[in-house]
Formats: sequence, C-alpha cells, structure tokens
Amino acid sequence: MQLPNPRGELSACLCDHLEKPPHEFTPPQPSGDPLSGDDFHLALYLCYELTYRGIGGVDDRWEWEPSLVAFRRGLEEAFEDAVRHGLGPIPEPDDVPHALRHLATRDDGPPLASYLQASATLDEFKEFLMHRSAYHLKEADPHTWAIPRLWGRAKAAMVEIQSDEYGSGDGSRMHAALFAETLATAGLDEIYGGYVHLLPGETLAPVNLMSMFGLHRRLRGAAVGHLALFEMTSTGPNRKYAQGLRRLGLGAATEFFDEHVEADAVHEQIAAHDMAGSLADQEPDLARDIIFGAAALLMLDGRFAAHVLDAWSAGHSSLRRADRVTVDR
Repeated sequence: MQLPNPRGELSACLCDHLEKPPHEFTPPQPSGDPLSGDDFHLALYLCYELTYRGIGGVDDRWEWEPSLVAFRRGLEEAFEDAVRHGLGPIPEPDDVPHALRHLATRDDGPPLASYLQASATLDEFKEFLMHRSAYHLKEADPHTWAIPRLWGRAKAAMVEIQSDEYGSGDGSRMHAALFAETLATAGLDEIYGGYVHLLPGETLAPVNLMSMFGLHRRLRGAAVGHLALFEMTSTGPNRKYAQGLRRLGLGAATEFFDEHVEADAVHEQIAAHDMAGSLADQEPDLARDIIFGAAALLMLDGRFAAHVLDAWSAGHSSLRRADRVTVDR
C-alpha cells in the first residue's frame, strides 16, 4: 500500500515523517475520537502496517524507530482505555467457553448481514467489500502474532485454526487470496491496501483492535477471545453474504464466503474449548481478558455496522469522500 492523504494532525504528522529517512521526532498527543476517529485510526493503522507488509516508499527501519513506537504507544493507550470504558467492567467468568457462547448468542448488533442478504444494491454490496478489504486481504495475520505467546493445547488449537485460514499449505486457498478473487470478480481493486484512503475510522478501528491484541503479549488473552468469538459468530453472516451476492447475480464471487461457512462451523468448537478454554485452564488470570477480547469485537463491529447502515439509510455512501469514489475498476 501507499501513504494515503492525511486526515488531520495525527496522520499528517506521521505521513510527513514517514516520507523521510528514519529520524527522531516528538510525537503529538493523541486527539480525536479514539473509538472511531478518522484521523486517529488512520494514524494507528499506518503505524501497524509498518509491522505487516510495509508501506510503499517508506523505509522499513521506521518500524522500530523509538519515537514512532512512542507515537504508536500513545495511540494504543488511548484506544484501549476507550474500549475498556465503553465496555465497562468485565465479570470474572466461571466457565470461559460458556461465557463465549453466551456472548455469541446474545449479540444483537445492527442487522448488516441480513440487509446485505435481502436488500442491498450492487453498489452497496461493493462498498461493503471495500470496507472488509482492510482486514480480509491480510486475514489471519493479526491473530497469528499470538501463536508464540501460547503453549500446549491452546497453542495447538490456534495453529489448527490458522492453518485453515492460510489454505492448509495451498497459497491459492488462503482466505486472503480468496477474498482478493472476490474483489476482482466484483469488479473491484484486489491490491492490498487499495481502499484504505476511503475507509472511515469505524472500519479501521476493528482491524486496529486485532493488531493491538496480537502485538502485545500482555493482551494474548484478548487476542484468543477475539479470535474465538470471531470463529463462533462467522458462519451465519457469511452464509447471508453469499446469498446476497447470488441474489445480485455475483454467484461467481461467493467462494470466500462459502469457504467460511464450512470452515468456521468446524472451528467453533476448537476455538471455544481447545483454544480459549485451554488457555483459561492454563492461565486462570487471563480468563477475564479472554472475555474482554470477545466483547470488544462485538462492540467495534457493531459500531462499524451501524455506521454503514446509517449512511445507506440516509441515502449516501458509507465511504469517505464518496463523491470521488469510483466503484468499478
């Protein structure tokens, strides 16, 4: 991906420095909405991209430049504090798999999947795919950071899940590759990071949450809880997405979603019991963090879905600067 246009003080400061060789700078104080601010989450997303595939024209040595790490740390602290405040106290779970199932079954977030299944226009569905490209083109990578931080049964279970995400050794079956094919079939740009410049903070925040959990050892419980609930709540929405694409005449673009309907039905028990349950047994002090990670997923995904549906209900695009958006390639 390339550096996008800045959206405010934070991203402008970061982009200005990243265009130059690595050097020490004084990071600005975090500002804006730490849950969904456009400027805030673009800046944090760009910091994280230095640890993923990098940014075109940016020196890779920026990844560990101490002043940039300090900048990222300030954003992360504000983000984590806002998420924890938004959720409130997390009760200590008596049984982690049971608590995760309770979260999965009581999820009453905005019905975005049902809308895409039955009512969305072709342009709206394409917008949804553009939003999801921020994660699905690097699917599984954020959670994979947690593997070295686990051991025993919990680690083996995560590796089993992630192996499927990466196509079980077949590069063409990697879920990120399948999503790229979905984008191309829908007439969209499948290039990694190709739509970041159009994605609002509500879209980037859930992806940043995964990265934050995965990149911090102290948050390994949250990473496990996030992945567990992700797998436990995936089958139904992905079935609806596939049905919506077929309704719109894009049956050739459904393989990514069809694959998740099948794979995640298997992953559900592995994620809840073998991964999350085992981690709680091994490290009881992480039980509350596991539930925190799962609850944070629901909160930020709900905010994203509400943003998209509210925009469409008002008759305008859910993307940034929609008047300049060209949906088709």
